Amino acid sequence: MQSKTNSSTLEPLVAKLVYRTDLSDEDRDAIMALPFTVRTVERGRFLVRERDAAVQSCLMLSGYSIRSKVTATGERQIVAIHMKGEAVDLQNSMLGVADHSVQMLTAGKVAMIPREAIVELTLERPTIGQAMWIDTLVDGSIFREWITNVGRRDARSRVAHILCEFAVRLRVAGLGEETRYELPMTQDQLADATGLTAVHINRTLKGLESEGLIDRVNPRAIHIGDWRKLAEVGDFDTNYLHLRDDEPALG
Repeated sequence: MQSKTNSSTLEPLVAKLVYRTDLSDEDRDAIMALPFTVRTVERGRFLVRERDAAVQSCLMLSGYSIRSKVTATGERQIVAIHMKGEAVDLQNSMLGVADHSVQMLTAGKVAMIPREAIVELTLERPTIGQAMWIDTLVDGSIFREWITNVGRRDARSRVAHILCEFAVRLRVAGLGEETRYELPMTQDQLADATGLTAVHINRTLKGLESEGLIDRVNPRAIHIGDWRKLAEVGDFDTNYLHLRDDEPALG
């Protein structure tokens, strides 16, 4: 399903970029004037497949998407999750060919912006180019943290860390509270993001509950009972998220 709508649709992208970069009114207007097509996409549908030629950049308007790689034996590793306001494949605008897949984690809406329009805008307006560059650098910082999480933390710490990250990112995006939010991933998907099995995820979540670190009214409703302790268990530090100095203190 495809539809056209007005330029206010791109406001989430402006909000995301101005979070870390000061943009002039002219810069903001130029972003809002980008051409785009809105698509309603079902859960599980691919926005980008590995080895696809880059034609468009996808801006998340609602719902969640994931980046993933699949091994020759069919094992999937989820390497990132994206939410409202995030442009999930800005780097493909410059690299030309996708080296990973982007898939809808939930149903949602995306704005598809032509690659050429993104490139032209960044060349014509260097401050916008800088803002998008910073955005991709923060993505890279989060990737490095996820690699560390999978490669060097134990199961309990991996799960605690990703629960802390969701809490902070959802709060900044206006999609949840610091200590209470709806978990966008199933246990199978959490397993693919942490390099564990779904059974191990289930056992670990129950363990965190028994310690009073989290509480779940249902499997997706997360309430963090002791933020500082959960962050300690997860070896969680917000430095890699590069939050603004005026973000409220945690806990």
